[in-house]
Amino acid sequence: MWRGRAGALPAAIGALCRALPPGSRPAPETFRLAKFDRPEASLQIWRLLYSLLKQIHDGGWTELDTIGTQIRFVKSVLWYHGYGRPEFYQLPSDGSQGSRELLLAFSWLLNRISLLEQLLTVNRVKIRDEASVCTCEDNLSNSWKDRTEIALEPCLKREVDVRYLQWLNGRLRFQWRSLHVESQEQCKLLHKIHSYTSGCHMDQTIGHFSVTETDLIRQPDSYKQLLQSLESETSRLEAFLEWKRLEPVYWHWMETVLDTLSEDANTFKSEDVCKEKNTLPNANLCCHIANNIIGEIDKLTKDLVTLHDGLHELVTCKKSAWYEKVKSRERTLPDEREFCAAVRTITEAVKLKLSDLKYHCAHKKNGMHGPYRLVFKEKRSANKTGFLSSVSKEPITNVVNATEVISKLQMEEATLKRELKQLQEECRHKLDEIAEGLVGVICIPPMKR
Repeated sequence: MWRGRAGALPAAIGALCRALPPGSRPAPETFRLAKFDRPEASLQIWRLLYSLLKQIHDGGWTELDTIGTQIRFVKSVLWYHGYGRPEFYQLPSDGSQGSRELLLAFSWLLNRISLLEQLLTVNRVKIRDEASVCTCEDNLSNSWKDRTEIALEPCLKREVDVRYLQWLNGRLRFQWRSLHVESQEQCKLLHKIHSYTSGCHMDQTIGHFSVTETDLIRQPDSYKQLLQSLESETSRLEAFLEWKRLEPVYWHWMETVLDTLSEDANTFKSEDVCKEKNTLPNANLCCHIANNIIGEIDKLTKDLVTLHDGLHELVTCKKSAWYEKVKSRERTLPDEREFCAAVRTITEAVKLKLSDLKYHCAHKKNGMHGPYRLVFKEKRSANKTGFLSSVSKEPITNVVNATEVISKLQMEEATLKRELKQLQEECRHKLDEIAEGLVGVICIPPMKR
């Protein structure tokens, strides 16, 4: 299909490299070396993955980190996103080999988390004042329980000291408070700029200058640097458009990478199979790939059937256990009124959970996510302290009041506090049960802050 387009693959890889941030662009030759698992490409792709993921998850990257630290960071981020290939996590920590596995991981990130789109968003030139808002559900947090646990380092398999966890919790709290204070200070400064420059902007729907526009007025010579940044961003966007046009060529090439991977794996398995492949390479390779696909489908089918049977058995066991609990509760409660009151309490709790679930389902599609432009509106003009407008649309067509966002976040906070209180009560009951079995031990509850 792609034989008549020999130059399409270099053009696709070149566009992919140009769409990456300037300080993280690899040589196009690195991809060809990685296809054949050449060790000289391993360190380059490790550094590439580290720099890209660091920009998304940590706001920046530094070359001062050792290669071992970079590799551990990349493995942890990929594990967080659900990358489940064991061969990747078994790569050595010195980065001496595994360039083809790294190419597979990089391609997986391109498709799974929209790596290029996220990088373009993170490195976008911000001329307008923005705020990141997210009121949608986090799907990653719900998948942690069902995810296959992969130990990235041997130290994760050992038990962790509780005091170390307490120290990490305290450090996280301190950093969270510092971030909150800095955010408040930033909001005060933004309010000063927006209020002092009110009425100066040519666009009356906005009415005030942003921080960047104010800095251009104070320092007119800085427009050259801003112009260079905009030109660089424009070139990346043009490369991204070219990449989207040639993206099918890249994925067709990745199929050949997978074929090379399976061929090398079979070569290591048996020399006889390798000899047979030399006699009929194309036919046997296609048959082997087809057999592998059929085998994987059969395995997945068996796993699904086993999972379905296990879930059915689990539901049956849960129902029987619940019926037994209800019967035992009926026997323990002396009065029918007490039993009715307990049932009424449980019913109210279930209704509360269902109402929360209906609320989340109804507002899941309308959840806000991403950067929104900050626009200040005076009370005398619009009875609002301000509003947020999506950066991807015109301000007048997609306006969200800041008070509405605050009310939604307050509702989320109240729900999380109820869940936290319930979990604390459950832990307290478990600790009381454990303490009852200890002889000669006095348990003093911690002081309330």
